[in-house]
Order: sequence, then structure tokens, then C-alpha cells
Amino acid sequence: MTDYQPVLSTVDKLSLLSDKELRQHVRFLGHILGEVIDERAGREVYETVERLRKGFINLRKDDNAGLRTELLGFLNTLDETTLREVIRAFSMYFSLLNTAEEAFNYHNRMTQLRNGGDLWEGSYLDTLRQFKQAGVSLAQLQPLLDSLVYMPVFTAHPTESKRRTVMEILRRIFLLDEQLTNEPLTAFDEERTRKEIKRQIQLLWSTDEVRAIKPTVRDEIKNGLYYFNVSLFDAVPRTYRNLENAIRRVYSDEIEAGQAFKVPGFVKFGSWIGGDRDGNPFVTAETTEMAIQLQKRTVIRRYLEDVTKLSYILTHSQPLCWISDALAEDIAESEKRYAGAFRAKPDRFLNEPYRRKLYMMRHRLEDNLRLLQQYFRPDLEPTALGLAYANEDELLADLNLIYDSLVENGDRELAGAELNDLIRLVETFGFYLYHLDIRQESTRHSETLAEVLAATDLEQDYLQLDEAGRQQLLTDLLSHSSLPALPTLDSDNQEVLNVFTLMRRLHSEVSSKAFGSYVISMTHEASHILEVLTLARFAGLCGVDENGDSFCHVRVAPLFETIEDLGHIEPVMSSLLENPVYRRLLSDSGNLQEVMLGYSDSCKDGGILASGWNLFHAQKKITRLTQQHEVECRMFHGRGGTIGRGGGPTHDAILSQPMGTVHGQIKFTEQGEVLSFKYGNVETAAYELGMGVSGLMKASRSLVTEIGQVEPAYLDIMHKLTQTGEASYRKLTENTPGFLDYFYEVCPVTEIGMMNIGSRPSHRKPGDRSKSSVRAIGWVFSWAQSRHTLPAWYGIGSALEAWHQGDEDKIAILRQMVRQWPFFRALLSNTQMSLSKADMSIARRYAALCEDAFQGQQVFELIAAEYHKTVKQVLLVVEADSLLAELPSLKSSLRRREPYLDPINYMQILLLQRYRDSAQSEDDRQRWLDPLLRTISAISAGMRNTG
Repeated sequence: MTDYQPVLSTVDKLSLLSDKELRQHVRFLGHILGEVIDERAGREVYETVERLRKGFINLRKDDNAGLRTELLGFLNTLDETTLREVIRAFSMYFSLLNTAEEAFNYHNRMTQLRNGGDLWEGSYLDTLRQFKQAGVSLAQLQPLLDSLVYMPVFTAHPTESKRRTVMEILRRIFLLDEQLTNEPLTAFDEERTRKEIKRQIQLLWSTDEVRAIKPTVRDEIKNGLYYFNVSLFDAVPRTYRNLENAIRRVYSDEIEAGQAFKVPGFVKFGSWIGGDRDGNPFVTAETTEMAIQLQKRTVIRRYLEDVTKLSYILTHSQPLCWISDALAEDIAESEKRYAGAFRAKPDRFLNEPYRRKLYMMRHRLEDNLRLLQQYFRPDLEPTALGLAYANEDELLADLNLIYDSLVENGDRELAGAELNDLIRLVETFGFYLYHLDIRQESTRHSETLAEVLAATDLEQDYLQLDEAGRQQLLTDLLSHSSLPALPTLDSDNQEVLNVFTLMRRLHSEVSSKAFGSYVISMTHEASHILEVLTLARFAGLCGVDENGDSFCHVRVAPLFETIEDLGHIEPVMSSLLENPVYRRLLSDSGNLQEVMLGYSDSCKDGGILASGWNLFHAQKKITRLTQQHEVECRMFHGRGGTIGRGGGPTHDAILSQPMGTVHGQIKFTEQGEVLSFKYGNVETAAYELGMGVSGLMKASRSLVTEIGQVEPAYLDIMHKLTQTGEASYRKLTENTPGFLDYFYEVCPVTEIGMMNIGSRPSHRKPGDRSKSSVRAIGWVFSWAQSRHTLPAWYGIGSALEAWHQGDEDKIAILRQMVRQWPFFRALLSNTQMSLSKADMSIARRYAALCEDAFQGQQVFELIAAEYHKTVKQVLLVVEADSLLAELPSLKSSLRRREPYLDPINYMQILLLQRYRDSAQSEDDRQRWLDPLLRTISAISAGMRNTG
């Protein structure tokens, strides 16, 4: 194992060189925003914003008590209307700052590409050069490429506070900003672009950034689809081209010697939006079908658009060109079946074979949309002609026919351009767009199955059976050649059955790939997995077909969430993998065992150290068990946006997985604001996909070469650190008097639940103010708002200090762990990010919201003491003078935000006091609610994370 040398990445070097340019650009956007505020909101609002902005900038430079008192007194004089406008101004500034930084980073990457030298760490070029230097040949690289599956899964967890309308305006500003930065413009064009940026900012100011009503599940589905239309349909082909070009560049000598290569379609997408019903009563079988149909309509519309564009590109005319015999025969045959495409003009494109073929393909895709119209508008007469493509394979066959003909006749480069991009899209998205996962909580299956078994006289007291009895009964039922028909239930459990029957129907009507995994949350026993398979058996999703062959059209993924659940992985998975009936069903579904690991609840439960370390061991156990039973394994990482929910840079997160546990496949959730930050623009989306895939390639190197192992001593040290860190975290959150009162009174968790940012309730049990009831998202989101960021770092300082106790030799070992072990390095890097986003001076102001002031102060002092200890210990171990010293661009970004975040935090505290004041009338309290909820969105934008 080689030492990691903490050096600046090329991107950070460029960022340091041109940070002045970025600051100038931010000032330019800020100046335009100021003009718009002055023009649209009035001079009084503008002067208020300026007074607060300049005042808090000065406070950051010099903590003057008199100035602070003056500014807080001034805030106290503002009415609700002025507060609302001021909060909007700061929130809009953060949105423009985020857009400017994204454009700036993209500009730096493009500069590196144009210069033709070394690229950023994590780029395909950098990654493949590392492979080449390590002796990995192109022939060895091919099986690694063949094994890759990279699958982000979009969720609708309620943390994205930006409206889609606002994101679209910001996208336009990004594109205009790119023109100013990257394109040579005349003075006239530059001035026109600047004026257009101002017009867009004027539109942004006139558009309410807060949703007026709570989004429905349909709204959430459409929000998820937005990213495919705005960026991913273009970013996915781009990332394939980037990888192919990097391979040609790095392995040019082997390619010239005759070694061929092929990059298969390994990028896939999943979603929970419309499929995740755990704790969300608004997700029903009907909404799940709506999600599938909306997905299908979205992707077919794109194919229709691209096929139409191709007809303007492939304009070859006969006899000036040749086509393959296969294509000629296909066109002749297709003309007999799809002559309706040329009803208005039968001889259209008669001498342009590619255009004629594409026009018939277009005709068929239009019929696919007519079929979908029957779902969306059942009140209209059916108009489908019976010409639609049955599935994505038929469309892919037509596209490949054109591709092969072009290559055969000397147009390889033309075939490899827009046509190949469309082939990549169909390979990736099929007729389903993404694999929709279903998620439901385990007890719902137990209760439903118990009712089904009683109604069919198979078992009257299922819930009274012990675990061994349940497993035996379920195994026997799964072995039966036939089961009774599903009964109709009178209870809420009928909805559970409806989902299984829907999955069976859409499996044939839409695509066998339309559904991803059936995820079981709160998996505690092996019977929880067998219950789902038994319900699927009743519904016809698995069993024996008319030829006597067994089949299984559902893949079940247990979700292990809490610290206790992670400890149950070995007995649960061993019991399953040793069950021959389960193994047969697993083999029928592809012999791939997917296991989902929950970062959020495990962190909320036992703290960041316990969560990370138990997840580390869980992956090693799962890998060992699946290898032992000769089963493929895919980890499904339930990561959130923030560090406290498993967040952080995807590239580093993948590399920090236990060595030898990543075998080419990875699946992970993308939640909340992560979606807009990563996928809001084509350019950034292509970069993020590339960084993730390169991380997966590096982490999977064990498939083709020998890799080093972690020093056993490091594992022992980490075990001891975790014990101390978890004890410290549990002592605070479970054994400190008044801690939960502190959380609910200091953090805006109740108010977050009032925001119109998601359809899911913020608590598992309404009215239950316990740690177990509040969802992990609300837990992390709330601590971030109050500038504690506690879930992401609490206990780490105590753990480090207790282990080394000032012993220089032990400190040296910890430093060596940072250099040599990606897991430990990523842990402390993410810790620094979270510590940097915390601010104890502001957190102290929130602590004053406690009803019991003395108790609140005691809890705060415990938190603050651990914060300062953690900062000190982390800096000691990473050998730095300040947090994020290795990431100056990120450090600059956070520092740039602080003086603008401060006034919003103080406004939020003021508004919480007023809104919660029971001495005021209901009308007086309610007038403060709107500006209060806007502070939540503003702080989220400023900190660039929520939950």
C-alpha cells in the first residue's frame, strides 16, 4: 500500500490562480441582483440588504460586540414584508453564487481539456493512466469494463427546496454565464448577453422560490423526470464518448498493434419516486403505474426527437451511396407494413434510404405515443394503429441496422456521432427510462401475508409462529407447484397486494426491466425476504411456467438500517443463502443478490463513526457470504446529500469502500439538493457521471490485478475509535437530560415539516417527539439549519483524543492511516467539511431558544466542547493548520458564504421566537410563518446541503 500525498489537485491549482476572477464574476452577478432589488423591491429593501450585507461582512472581519448589537437591533425593527424581501434577496444571491461556481469549475475543466495536458484527478484520462502505469493492459481492462454497472437512484426524499421553475431559470443563467466566460464575444454580443442575464435575474426575482402548495407524488415524479430532459439525455452519451476517447489516447500503442476494445452500456438509472411507499400514504399502486407510464412517455418522446434529427443528418442519396443488403431488405419489408408513414407522399425519400428508414421508425414511435395516450386520456377514442415498437430491443435492432450499413460503406465516423449517441440512449434507458424500485416496510408484508394465508386456509395464525416456523412455512409455500388465487382483502393490506399484481402486469406491458428491486425497509429476519417472495408467488411474479421451467421476475433487496440491523446481516443472509428454495429463485432472477445499506438511520442511531464502521464491516460480511455461495453481489448504498447521511464526493466515497468488496457494480441513492447540484446542467452531469464511474473502476481493480490490503492494526484502531465515538454520541443523544427538548426547541424541525418540499411526513409517528420517530432527513436537515451539523462529526474528537492520549507514536500511526487508508482519509475529509459548515457562535444563539435556559445551556456546552475538541484532533491528525487546507477551492467557497449566511440565521432565530410565542394571537404568529419558512430555503441554498 502506497502513501497518499496530500497535494492540490489540478483543478484546485487553477482555482487558486483564478479565484480572483471568480470573485469578480460573483460581484458582477451580485451587482445585477442589487439593481434588480432596487428596481423591483424598492430603495428601502435595497438599503436594508446592503446595510446587513456590509455589516455582517465587517463582523466576520472583526467581531465587534457593538456592531453586532446594532445589527440585531435593526433586524428586530423590520416588519414581516421587509423581512420576506430581504430573505429572498439573500437566498437569490446564494442561488447565483452556486451557479457562478458551477460555471467557473466547468470553465477550468474545459481549459485543461483544451490545453491537452494532465487532467483532474478522477478524470477518465487520469484514471486510465494510473491503470496503465500499474501494468493493466487493454486486454485486462476489457473484462473490468464488461463487469461495470453504475446506477444512481433518484429519490423524492423531501430535501430539495428549489422549485423546478426556478431551476430552469438558473439553467438559463448558467448557459449565459458560460457564453461570457468561454466564448469570444464582440463588445456588442457581450453587452447583449449581460442584459439577458439581468432579464433572467429579473424573472428570478418575480418568481416565488417557495412552493405555494405541498407537492403531490405526481409533482415529485415530474421533478425527477426534469433532470433527464435537461441534462442526462445529453450527458450519458457524452460520458461514453469521453471514456472511449481516453482509452484510445492512453492505450494507443496496443490499439495500433491490433487490440480491440468495446465499452458496453454500463450506466443505468433507478428511481424511488412513485415506488417508495414506506411511510408515505400517498404512494399507491395507481401512482406507481402513473410513474412508469410517465417515464415511458418521457423517453419515447426523446427517441422520436432524435430519430427526427437523424433524418436531417443521414441524407445519403442513391446512386451516390451504397447501403448494406440487410438494410435494403429491411426497407423493402418495412414499406409493406408501414406504408402509412408515406400516405401523404408515397415517394418521399425514395432515393434517400436512410431517411426513408428513419421516417418509418418515426411513424412507429408516434404510434407508441398514441398507445400511451390511451392511458393518460382514457376518455378519448383510441387512435393507435398497431404499428408501435413492442420493446426497446426492436428499436435498437433498427438503429444497429443503420449503424452497420454506414460502417460497412465507409461512414464509420458518421455512424459514431449522433446515431451512436441515440444507440447509447436506448441501451441505457430502454422503454422504461429507469428501473423503478419498490420500497415497503417489513411489517406491512407480514400483516398482509398473514391475512392472505388465513383467507386461503393455508395458515390461520401466521403472526404467532416463531422465526423458524415462519421460514419453514414460507419455504414450503414457495416450493408448491401452485397456490390458491389471491383473495380480495377488506383491509388496507389490499393495497400491498395491488402493487404485486401491478408489477406482474407492467412486466409484460411495458418492459421486463421497468422495475428494479423490491426493497424491504426494517429488515430484521430472513422471513421478511421470504414473505415478499411468497406474496410475489401468489401474484404470479415467480413460480413455474407452462413448460415446467421455474422463473422469478422480482429481485428482493433487504435494507439494513440501524446499527442493530447491520449486526443482523450475517445470520439473515446466511439463512437465506443456505436455503435451496431461495437460491433457486435467486438463480432464476439472475443470481445477483442486492443488499441495501442505510446510512441515515444508522448515523442517527449510533453516530457517524459507528455508522461508517458498521457499514464497512457489513460490506465485508456480505461479500464473503456471497462469494462463499457463488452468488454475484451488488451493494445498494442509501446515501443522503449531507455527510451525516452518507454524503460527500461520490468518487471518494466509492474509493473508501472496503478493499475487494466492489466487483464492478454499485448502486446508490441521489437525494434532495444533490440532484440539482449534480444533474441540473449537462456539463456538470457529464463530469459527475465520469467521476463516479472512474471511482468505480478504481475500486474494482481487484477484478483484474492484485491489490493491497488494509493493515490489520488499522482495523483494530478503528474498532476502538468507534467504540469510544459511539459511546460519546449515545451519551449525548440518549442519556443527556433535556437533549430531545433541546433538539425540538433549538432546531426548526417542526417548521421544516410545514414546508411544501415533499409528499412524505417528517415523522414516522405524528406527534411523537422521540429520536426514533423523527426521520433521519429531518434530523440532519434541522441540525444543519441551526449550524450545529452535529450528526456528521459528534464523537470523533473524543475518540481520537482517547485513543492517542498525546502519545506521539500513536499520533504518527493515525497520520499514517490518513495517508494509506482511503476509508480513514475520506472520513476525516468529510468531517472537515461538516465542521467548516458548523458555527458554534451562531449555534449558541439557537440554544437560547430553549424554554429551560439552564438546561439548554448545559446541552450546548457539551456540544460546543466536542466541536472544538474534534476540530483540534482532526487538524492534529491530518497535519493541517486549518480545516480544508487540502481543498482551497471548497474552503474559499464556504468562507465566501459565511457573512451572507449569518444574517439569515439571525433572522431565523428571531422568527422562530415570534412564531413560537404562545402569548401572541394566532393571527400575529401566522404572519411570521412565511418569512420563517423562507429562511429554511435560504440557509439550504447557502450551505449547499439539507438532508
